[in-house]
Amino acid sequence: MAFVEKTGKSVDEAVAAALEELKITAGEAVIEVLEEGKKGFFGFGRKDARVRVSVKEAPAAEENIAAPEKTVSEAASEAVSAVKAAADVAAGALAKKAEAVKADAVSAAEDFGKKAADAAEDLSKKAVDAKDDAVDSAISALNALKSEHYGRERGERGGRKEFREPRKYAVNDEAVNAAREFLQKVFNAMRIEVVMEKFINKYDGSVTLRLHGADMGILIGKHGQTLDSLQYLTNLVANKNSDERVRVVIDVEDYRDRRIETLTRLARRLADKVKRTGERVALEPMNPHERKIIHMALQRDNRVTTLSEGDDPFRHVVIELRK
Repeated sequence: MAFVEKTGKSVDEAVAAALEELKITAGEAVIEVLEEGKKGFFGFGRKDARVRVSVKEAPAAEENIAAPEKTVSEAASEAVSAVKAAADVAAGALAKKAEAVKADAVSAAEDFGKKAADAAEDLSKKAVDAKDDAVDSAISALNALKSEHYGRERGERGGRKEFREPRKYAVNDEAVNAAREFLQKVFNAMRIEVVMEKFINKYDGSVTLRLHGADMGILIGKHGQTLDSLQYLTNLVANKNSDERVRVVIDVEDYRDRRIETLTRLARRLADKVKRTGERVALEPMNPHERKIIHMALQRDNRVTTLSEGDDPFRHVVIELRK
């Protein structure tokens, strides 16, 4: 009796392959399942099914009476088996295709994400560079204008070393509005967003403009130099067309108060050093307002005295023992 052994992913697939090779139908075959096979987990541990199929011997004459009904039933079973085998093959092919498409999609997404991230980083860097350039240009312009006007003030006032502000102050809405408009133009040029609050001192009539926002450090500068320049120029603009002088103070996130506390602590610490060593101490150059803070911090100390030496912009305070 002729037979063949075949393997496949399933018993039905192995049987279909054996029937194809023997050129017989399921009704004409004797099928023996040698191994059921295992599907495994994600491709691991999978084992093919194995069957042995042989040609059935011809039935006796009396048995042929029921052959038509049996042949129809077996033909249906064979058709079902063939469909299942084809479905298994198709499913395997589709799975491989899906994995390939998925891998291509992931690769394309990663490549697109990398390109997008690189482009965003480059754009961000260009924006930061442009902002830094604008800030540097604005600060340089402020300092240049202050130096130019200060030199002109000294020439017009007969070579005086200190700029003396008049004692009379007035609250002039037109001057205050001019100051605010000037500051807003400066902030627009520096490409920063700033919120301005206005406070009026009822004792001397001075106006304080407090500035709030992100990156406010660029408006302060080293030891408040940029802030002082900005305040100086703002006062020039505010009083340009005003008969009575209005004093405008610009403060950034309460920097002025914090600076007073810092300078007061510095003055007292250095005064202790002078009293301990007996040697005079010279502070770094300061503007008139900050020098005044140092003088006032030590005016009640009977053991030390303070004096200012040098010319602007290098004028500084010296602390020494009282003689």
